[in-house]
Amino acid sequence: MADPKGFLTVGRELPRRRPVDVRIKSWTEVYETFGSDRLEKQASRCMDCGIPFCHQGCPLGNLIPEWNDLVYRRDWREAIERLHATNNFPEFTGKLCPAPCESACVLGINQDPVAIKRVEAEIIDRAWSEGWVHPQPPAVKTGKRVAVVGSGPAGLAAAQQLTRAGHDVRVYERADRVGGLLRYGIPEFKMEKRHLDRRIAQMRAEGTEFKTSVNVGEDVTADDLRERYDAVVLAGGATVWRDLPVPGRELNGVHQAMEYLPLANKVQEGDADVPAITAEGKHVVVIGGGDTGADCIGTAIRQGAASVTQLEIMPRPPEARPGGQPWPTYPMLFKMESAHEELAAQGGERVYAVNTVEFLGDADGNVRALKIVEVGGPETGFTPVPGTERELPAQLVTLAMGFLGPQKQGLLEQLGVELDQRGNVVRDRDYHTTVPGVFAAGDMGRGQSLIVWAIAEGRAAAHGVDAYLSGTGHTALPYPIPPTARPIA
Repeated sequence: MADPKGFLTVGRELPRRRPVDVRIKSWTEVYETFGSDRLEKQASRCMDCGIPFCHQGCPLGNLIPEWNDLVYRRDWREAIERLHATNNFPEFTGKLCPAPCESACVLGINQDPVAIKRVEAEIIDRAWSEGWVHPQPPAVKTGKRVAVVGSGPAGLAAAQQLTRAGHDVRVYERADRVGGLLRYGIPEFKMEKRHLDRRIAQMRAEGTEFKTSVNVGEDVTADDLRERYDAVVLAGGATVWRDLPVPGRELNGVHQAMEYLPLANKVQEGDADVPAITAEGKHVVVIGGGDTGADCIGTAIRQGAASVTQLEIMPRPPEARPGGQPWPTYPMLFKMESAHEELAAQGGERVYAVNTVEFLGDADGNVRALKIVEVGGPETGFTPVPGTERELPAQLVTLAMGFLGPQKQGLLEQLGVELDQRGNVVRDRDYHTTVPGVFAAGDMGRGQSLIVWAIAEGRAAAHGVDAYLSGTGHTALPYPIPPTARPIA
């Protein structure tokens, strides 16, 4: 245990965000530096519980009490070893994960939970700055070839584990750069792409090969993959977005979030001076109250939007854990992310319990407004409230309402893998699909989910692939905690 009185004497503290008027003028990450002495005090709050429920809350099974204790004792070198033992990319989860581990923290029953996510992020940042993160090429090669389709967090985790096990791994990505949604879905102000680039460099040095601008299913067929590789990992993600089929949907200026966000990231990559879709000078409406919606808010504000409004069909979540979501479950709470803070500072609104019934256009076919109506909660079927219809000005609308599963056309149809009732790829406990030698990880198999689940499933799928390729059903790779795949019916 780090400090037996730490949780009694030290309160939860997180790094401050830079002032709103300063940070919205740039695309760099929003947080100020956090001194190591302050972080060590935060680590001291960990109680090293007899049953560490933070393990249950973390899909990766991160050894949280162990590295909290090591940080408190200033053994940072060993702390990164314990962190890397379960997580290939702690800088990704430390910046982007909603931290279900903190919701499961025992201290969180009646106090603020341990700042687990911040400790994690600071450990890996320290490790990179000290030069402790090195390529780990395999000592022995197996001669087996594996194709990984998709270079998001699931694909990267699977590829790194399989490369380190000695297999020849090639990752296919249909975008022009590696990273999936980490590259083109996550704005720079949430995670600067230098964090991704140095991991890609590490993986290349270990022997992983990357092929970009290749649409598997078109440029390379399923038959090509199965002929050239001993195993295939499907890690393409849940890329089919949820649409809003109401009158006026075809108007110019109504875009899916994943049509809008990547263009802003391409500007940051140096591919363009201005994005093809910009919020500059426009009244912007973001439909969807989740993380993708927040990304659209922060992006629109930095592009100089005249105003930004966020709409959500669900009622406003509570600020305290509701009785129906008891500890240690992950509660649905009202969140004030950095983009929401910026929205409030700009005089924007987050409007709950409303539905868009029509997009209204001008004479040139451009969206000019939305017609919205207040609705009852999900228990009413979101029934419209009579007399509450109103118009909301908008010259740019982004749809950030989530995803419906993987793309079926192309690769999945060619492979003939079985799909479940939700349209996701069916797999067994070893992440093996109904097609021999083909595995599925991440959102491809479980549907839209969290980055921490993607990394956990990528590691788990690598375990299954390595056991399959060994011919004995055994592998030296660490077994993932917990096994999460749905069994084949």
